[in-house]
Amino acid sequence: MKVSFTQAEITAIVQPTKVAGSASGSITGIASLGSAAPGDLSFLGNPRYKTSVASSRATVVLVPPDYDGTPGPGQVHLFVDNPSVALARLCARLEQQLWPKPLPGVHPSAVVAPGARVPASATIGPMCVVEAGADLGERVHLQAGVFVGRGTVIGEDSWLMAGAVVCADCTLGRRVRLHPGVVIGADGFGYEHVAGRLEKVPQVGTVVIGDDVEIGANSTVDRSRFERTSVGEGTKIDNLVQLGHNVVVGRHCLICAQVGIAGSTTLGDYVVVGGQCGLAGHITIGSGAMIAAKSGVKDDIAPKTSVWGSPSLPLLLEQKIVILRNRLPDLFKRVDALERELGAGSGPKRA
Repeated sequence: MKVSFTQAEITAIVQPTKVAGSASGSITGIASLGSAAPGDLSFLGNPRYKTSVASSRATVVLVPPDYDGTPGPGQVHLFVDNPSVALARLCARLEQQLWPKPLPGVHPSAVVAPGARVPASATIGPMCVVEAGADLGERVHLQAGVFVGRGTVIGEDSWLMAGAVVCADCTLGRRVRLHPGVVIGADGFGYEHVAGRLEKVPQVGTVVIGDDVEIGANSTVDRSRFERTSVGEGTKIDNLVQLGHNVVVGRHCLICAQVGIAGSTTLGDYVVVGGQCGLAGHITIGSGAMIAAKSGVKDDIAPKTSVWGSPSLPLLLEQKIVILRNRLPDLFKRVDALERELGAGSGPKRA
């Protein structure tokens, strides 16, 4: 990763509330506090690493407002409200340099059907297919091998990475980002037993993705049986996530990797779902709820509630159960000893 920022450029991007120390030269790398060398930028994003700042060799360190340390020789501390956010904004600028968006236009190997709307500001990469009636907004970018189905609408400034698929009659908002292999609008999983056979239930609804949604690699959002499957504005979905038909996800949710959400389940706004969780169908997760990793959820969750476990329980209760479960072998030994002492140990020996 090649980095080149002057200190003036960094200051303009992160807009510190205070600057302490002085240093010369440009910043040529980004590294953790422990591995940083002169010329690198680092940050204090977690209080547990506070003691590492003093020994860091980084030239520039982003620190929170309450940090009370002193810069070393040739070191600058930039005080910012949130060092992690400040670093993210710096990396966003770096991302534009590392992966510049190609010039607008349609690659010769792409297939754009008559009747599809592709503005002159859009970029259609190699081997893309845009079917009839598709409507792409200004500055939409399709990387190699993207498929856009008939009648699909994609909002301005959206970026679909290599191999993404948006099936027919789906809608993506503005500034949507689909990572490689995402599939939007495949059929929902619906079958009925009829005379001893499984008969497919047609999935004739749609998928609607709100503005500023980002969906990670190889995740899937299924078409609804009727009406719509929807993902609200600003929601971020990790890799390998499955949203079933007629699922409704609210605004600004975080859904981590390998989560599966069964059909017709509704998530409110600002819900956080940890990795490898499974949510049953036809339940409601209230706004602000937090579901810890590997949880299995079969019932509704009230707003602003934290749960954990499978089946999920209130977080504090599940934590107590985990502690007690770890003590069970010792408890059985004590019970066996008491039974022997009392002469009541005639039952089978417990392991």
